[in-house]
Amino acid sequence: MKNRLFVLFLILSSQIIHAQPLSPDWGSTFKVPEQGRANILNLPEDEWLQYVEAGKIHAQIYPVTVTGVLPPFRPLKNFIEDRSQNPLKDYLNKIVRNISGLKTVDNLLRRLGLHEYPLATDEGVYQVPYPEGVRPEYRMGFGLMERNGVQGFTISCAACHSSELFGKKVLGLTNRFPRANDFFVKAKVLSRYYNAPFFKYWSGASASEAALMDDSIAHLKRVAVKQPIVLGLDTSLAQVALSLNLRSADEYATPSVAIEKNPRHGDLLENSPADSKPAVWWNVKYKNRWLSDGSVVSGNPIFTNIIWNEIGRGADLRVLENWLSENQKIVDELAAAVFSSEAPRITDFFPAEQIDLGRAKLGEAIYLESCSRCHGVYEKAWSQPGAEKLSSVELLKTTKVIPLHYTPVKDVGTDPFRRLGMKSLEKLNELSISRKNNILIKAQPGYVPPPLVGIWARWPYMHNNSIPNLCALLSPAQERPDVYYAGEALDRNTDFDFECNGYPLGLKTPKKWQEPAFLYNTKRRGMSNAGHDDGIFIENGIETLSPSDKRNLILFLQTL
Repeated sequence: MKNRLFVLFLILSSQIIHAQPLSPDWGSTFKVPEQGRANILNLPEDEWLQYVEAGKIHAQIYPVTVTGVLPPFRPLKNFIEDRSQNPLKDYLNKIVRNISGLKTVDNLLRRLGLHEYPLATDEGVYQVPYPEGVRPEYRMGFGLMERNGVQGFTISCAACHSSELFGKKVLGLTNRFPRANDFFVKAKVLSRYYNAPFFKYWSGASASEAALMDDSIAHLKRVAVKQPIVLGLDTSLAQVALSLNLRSADEYATPSVAIEKNPRHGDLLENSPADSKPAVWWNVKYKNRWLSDGSVVSGNPIFTNIIWNEIGRGADLRVLENWLSENQKIVDELAAAVFSSEAPRITDFFPAEQIDLGRAKLGEAIYLESCSRCHGVYEKAWSQPGAEKLSSVELLKTTKVIPLHYTPVKDVGTDPFRRLGMKSLEKLNELSISRKNNILIKAQPGYVPPPLVGIWARWPYMHNNSIPNLCALLSPAQERPDVYYAGEALDRNTDFDFECNGYPLGLKTPKKWQEPAFLYNTKRRGMSNAGHDDGIFIENGIETLSPSDKRNLILFLQTL
């Protein structure tokens, strides 16, 4: 009897141990395996899928309940949508609505760059679980959170990491026009004129809502903001670095060092751009260092991102540290969602027959010769046994991704400001919360050549969106367009150049895009389109690829 009980104990113990997420190796010395690390926590499949679903919901509805800036929602909704019985209030509200163009909360969320939720019938990478099983009234990335008995609102990961793709919504795809930073820029300006009694009177806020607003204004004082140099880029890293300069030394592990490394003025990013676009999620599984320049050389990137988010929202880091220690499962669920993310396929939107198979195979040979040493290897279904039995769609699939085992950093002459700006963020290493969680930032001499999965859907190209399509990317820098207009990917026929894969240029540019906000000028500081040509497809000043070679290579890249 005792032996049987002992065996039963061992079985149950092994199941309990197995059910616990394994702590991944978050260091840059970890060898990335073939196919990457989709199940980063090494969970049993059923449990992993549960984590992924929960993580996708966290990505939509921000889960950090101790977040710094959390304005009350009802007064905002009242101000935008309600019609006051007080004639003076109603008259002034109407003026504000006419000037701002904001007639509803949805107007505001659309202005912030948030996208509508996918339909319940959408499947695969286009399917997103609804919070509480019901399609939300508001857009992806907007969430309500209760604090002290009232509802505040905030924006989440999906605000920057979800996008429109020809009528489908993709969680994990770069938002081409993120405006999260603009939200904080405007909030910071408005906070200068904040008057608590006036706010309470004008908005009809309750005492608890007014207190929540007071708390948000207090946290905003610890936030430094910076406007992006162009619509489509993001200044979150600058917001984090500059906000750190408003922090007290007691949040650092070594206060004496912090004073030296945390100057109040003269920060590099005060006058230097470090703008970049939000990255796609599905590449993360193929890497062992994080961000476009690989400057996060150690530490859980999801955990790190939450810390940075909250520095940029003015949170108390000691309170945040307690929350993180008590909510590790939420961090794990977010990690599961990000690492499991998959890319959309071009054949979801265009007929497979539009890609000439013979030419794509020729493009594969060019890719293996010229590109694979930096961007990895992609085995194709067309090379596998039994390929002759496959459909045209199945033939184009990638059957195996073989990333570089150790994520490299290369300087190929691209705009340097983003990587140089990371020097300012090295002060994060001195924070107590960073030290305790093995987070290490080190500015790099170049950028990470990214895995190319889903490259077709990731236009415009480079970390600063400086190259509008793959034709331009494969052209010498001096032949690339100096300016172009950008726009949402709404219509596959007008908003996308299939042959060049990306934004249509010149006479093909949709008229609806042709306004100053959507104009990209590569001559501006931080927006250079130079690099990624010499030593890659230019040798001794001569191009190594013919126009036909380039077309074949683009066709191959479109299948990844």
